[in-house]
Amino acid sequence: MKDILPVVFLVYIIVISIISFILPIVDKEKAKKGKWRIKERTLFLFSGLGGSLAMYLSMVLFRHKTKHKSFMIGIPVIFFVQVAIVVAVWYFFIRG
Repeated sequence: MKDILPVVFLVYIIVISIISFILPIVDKEKAKKGKWRIKERTLFLFSGLGGSLAMYLSMVLFRHKTKHKSFMIGIPVIFFVQVAIVVAVWYFFIRG
């Protein structure tokens, strides 16, 4: 069971990252067409669930939400908190 956890974690991060990368693109297209938008809360939620790096890259590459300080500061902060959590879990619980 312990051997499968890293694989499950990796698959989870890949899936959440793909979704997080696509969400800003979809939101920008909907904004251009004047259609229903993805809530900012949803974008932050997917960042918090592990897709912060993908979300940030997508926002910068497609220039979406880059004028919003809450996103340009908030998403990187979420990323660095996530990295700190992963390092802490590894350091205190996984390393031999």
